[in-house]
Amino acid sequence: MPTWRRALGVKTLFIFVPVVVALDWMAPQWRGATFVAAALAIAPLAAQLGSVTERLAERSGAALGGLLNVTFGNAAELIIGITALRDGLGDVVKASITGAVIGNLLLVLGTALFLGGLQYPKQTFNATAARSRTTMLLLAATALIAPAAFHYLAGAQTARNESGFSLEVSVVLIVSYGFGLIFSLRTHRELFVGDLEEAATAEESDVTRSHPLWLIGALTVLTGLTTWMSEILVDCIQPVAQRLGMTEVFIGLIIVAMVGNSAEHSTAVMVAVKNRMDLALSIAVGSSIQIALFVAPLLVLASYVVGPAPINLVLSPAEVLAITFSVLIAGQICGDGESNWFEGFQLLAVYAIFAMFFYFLPGN
Repeated sequence: MPTWRRALGVKTLFIFVPVVVALDWMAPQWRGATFVAAALAIAPLAAQLGSVTERLAERSGAALGGLLNVTFGNAAELIIGITALRDGLGDVVKASITGAVIGNLLLVLGTALFLGGLQYPKQTFNATAARSRTTMLLLAATALIAPAAFHYLAGAQTARNESGFSLEVSVVLIVSYGFGLIFSLRTHRELFVGDLEEAATAEESDVTRSHPLWLIGALTVLTGLTTWMSEILVDCIQPVAQRLGMTEVFIGLIIVAMVGNSAEHSTAVMVAVKNRMDLALSIAVGSSIQIALFVAPLLVLASYVVGPAPINLVLSPAEVLAITFSVLIAGQICGDGESNWFEGFQLLAVYAIFAMFFYFLPGN
């Protein structure tokens, strides 16, 4: 799709930013409409944040570029999470973490494989790089599951120790993500050269036309707008959940996570349709790794500063099952270096089952 057509689509969705402001100020009783408008407003903001971050990273070199991608690559999820922490919605925060992980692995990757497979009977990608990512993902899933296992297995002694355990696990996860950046950007860069070359080619024309100061200014404005829209979105969660009979966990796990994943979704699908599967997998799987190894532990650390009380990484049994099976299924599909439309359909089917499961699951 030409650049001007993609830009026009994004600019069209930006109309929801003033709509959200008008609804929030002039019709505070219309929380459902405000929630929908805020979700639609965050989607293009998240997409633009990801695009500007990648352009700035291309200008900054591998080391600083990696740091920028860590900081802003999942900015929408991080901003929404911090806003929810401030409002004391710890369960929504943890649900959005789970939702972002399974959403990238099942919904984003599934859509990319399905639509790409409709264009090409068989698509191939670097199996070595894909297995390396899924190994990191399995590590992340293990670390996210460990606090829940501790909670349910340790019995009456858990309350005293599990916050400290989650904090320590969070530090280990962030350190692991840092070493993962060193592995992929420095010591074993050759394993991921296809992804890096495709990413550079995808944004080459935009990068050469974009001045760093303009990119920094755009990043600042987009972050501010995303924060504003996220605050309004989070304020609507409880009344919308009550009005529609949904649990806050379902809203966090499916709806809020889907909003945060919008940037990855559009980009992964676009490159998959162009048969650039290394980049599509890098976006979908890499974003899940970033959520699990960086965003989730960072939110735990942030809860000690911005929240009314610290949160832990103890997920519900349902969330543990969803993450475990999503990681195993994605790893199975990525292991052979080939994909087709039916594998994408299977991932989408599993996501639909999980969505229905969490919709009908009673709240706490």
